[in-house]
Amino acid sequence: MDKLKPKRKTRFLIIVVIISCAFLVTAGILCYGKYQMGKIPELTFEEALAYTTKDNPDACITVGTARDGQISCKVYGENGKELPMELHTYEIGSLTKTFTAALINKAVSEGKIKMDDTIDLYLTLPDSNEYPTIKELLTHTSGYKGYYFESPMVSNFLHGRNDFYGITGKMVLDQAGSLDMDRTDYGFTYSNYGYAVLGLVLEAVYDTDYATLANDFIQNELGLENTRISDEDGDLGNYWDWAAGDAYLSAGALTSDISDMLSYARMQLADNPYFNDCHQSLETIDASTEAYQAMGIRMDEIGMAWIIDRENGIIWHNGGTGDYNCYLGFHPETRTAVVVLSNLAPHERIPATVLGVKLLTELAQ
Repeated sequence: MDKLKPKRKTRFLIIVVIISCAFLVTAGILCYGKYQMGKIPELTFEEALAYTTKDNPDACITVGTARDGQISCKVYGENGKELPMELHTYEIGSLTKTFTAALINKAVSEGKIKMDDTIDLYLTLPDSNEYPTIKELLTHTSGYKGYYFESPMVSNFLHGRNDFYGITGKMVLDQAGSLDMDRTDYGFTYSNYGYAVLGLVLEAVYDTDYATLANDFIQNELGLENTRISDEDGDLGNYWDWAAGDAYLSAGALTSDISDMLSYARMQLADNPYFNDCHQSLETIDASTEAYQAMGIRMDEIGMAWIIDRENGIIWHNGGTGDYNCYLGFHPETRTAVVVLSNLAPHERIPATVLGVKLLTELAQ
């Protein structure tokens, strides 16, 4: 038995060396990543754009601006090279929430919904629990988590689908009925689930499925012809799957193009009854992390979905899916707006939000 000890010791030392090397490599990568991230605040918009698209032949980022009543847009590809102007179809992810909020605001103006009502006044839920208000859902202060696990998520993971595919309204409603939100203050927690619940409230008060309701509102009342609940029909590919009746449509299922998004941005700057109330602060959230602030991103207050950067006078929202991310921000004082639509994943180098904030800050000076 004594003869085996040196071999065991050698194996132990090898394992220790491997683990140590792995730790050092990981630490090195993290330090390098932090070093690279530290350089981002000093980059101009054009430098950040070039870095984001560096050596990526598939990159297709469309940038639009609205200023002094004038609009312009450009398409950028690999290494920030300007491409011929063409309308591309992008997933806009959580920017969908601003449309859901506008629909809630419309329902409020029509007397169908009251902001301080709890959701059980519109949805069939157990009487024994406490429930959040419409206002709390709009401002992500309901106490609901970002999402709750449902069985379709397993199959979605195995098949590489959108996490929320196949999650029905009944599943969301059953989950809401099982949660007792009995605290008076939960603080800010960004919640896709909360906006799925808002979608169910809209379906209940209008007696119409969310997809029909949203498409009709967007295309017939807002006049945005190329913005719709995703049908996976577009030129850039890799769109998320959605099933008819999915409950999370109201949280992030819209697709659009730069023409419609610039029109939408101009609506935010105009005296538009659908959106004026949405921009008014409803809660102070102070959700600006140190990393966000380093990138120029502030989350000081929140209205109906829209995030308010009080320090810089910017109102904004972003969005991200598996292969897309976007940003829409506007500066009411200078009447300037910026839209960034990207076919890159949110974690791909510098996200659209940082690009958008950089450009908007440069233009608003």
